[in-house]
Amino acid sequence: MKNLFLLLVVFSLVACAPKVGSDAWCKSMAEKPKGDWTANEAKDYAKHCVFK
Repeated sequence: MKNLFLLLVVFSLVACAPKVGSDAWCKSMAEKPKGDWTANEAKDYAKHCVFK
Protein backbone atom coordinates (compact mmCIF):
# COMPACT_ATOMS: atom_id res chain seq x y z
CA MET A 1 0.00 0.00 0.00
CA LYS A 2 2.87 2.39 0.81
CA ASN A 3 4.50 1.73 -2.56
CA LEU A 4 1.29 2.57 -4.39
CA PHE A 5 0.94 5.81 -2.45
CA LEU A 6 4.56 6.80 -3.17
CA LEU A 7 4.11 6.00 -6.83
CA LEU A 8 1.03 8.22 -7.03
CA VAL A 9 2.87 11.06 -5.31
CA VAL A 10 5.81 10.81 -7.72
CA PHE A 11 3.55 10.80 -10.78
CA SER A 12 1.58 13.78 -9.50
CA LEU A 13 4.77 15.77 -8.95
CA VAL A 14 6.12 14.96 -12.39
CA ALA A 15 2.84 15.97 -13.99
CA CYS A 16 3.10 19.42 -12.37
CA ALA A 17 6.52 20.22 -13.77
CA PRO A 18 6.43 22.78 -16.58
CA LYS A 19 7.44 21.66 -20.06
CA VAL A 20 11.08 22.30 -20.94
CA GLY A 21 11.32 25.49 -22.98
CA SER A 22 8.00 26.94 -21.84
CA ASP A 23 7.86 30.41 -20.32
CA ALA A 24 7.07 28.88 -16.92
CA TRP A 25 10.10 26.59 -17.18
CA CYS A 26 12.39 29.47 -18.17
CA LYS A 27 11.16 31.53 -15.21
CA SER A 28 11.60 28.57 -12.85
CA MET A 29 15.15 27.98 -14.08
CA ALA A 30 16.02 31.68 -13.77
CA GLU A 31 15.02 31.53 -10.09
CA LYS A 32 16.94 28.30 -9.45
CA PRO A 33 20.57 28.77 -8.29
CA LYS A 34 22.91 28.28 -11.26
CA GLY A 35 25.08 25.91 -9.20
CA ASP A 36 22.13 23.51 -8.92
CA TRP A 37 21.59 23.24 -12.68
CA THR A 38 22.52 20.05 -14.49
CA ALA A 39 24.45 20.23 -17.76
CA ASN A 40 21.29 19.34 -19.68
CA GLU A 41 19.28 22.04 -17.92
CA ALA A 42 21.94 24.65 -18.76
CA LYS A 43 21.96 23.56 -22.41
CA ASP A 44 18.16 23.62 -22.61
CA TYR A 45 18.00 27.01 -20.87
CA ALA A 46 20.44 28.51 -23.36
CA LYS A 47 18.61 26.94 -26.31
CA HIS A 48 15.04 27.79 -25.28
CA CYS A 49 15.31 30.87 -23.08
CA VAL A 50 18.40 32.80 -24.21
CA PHE A 51 18.71 32.05 -27.94
CA LYS A 52 15.04 31.71 -28.91
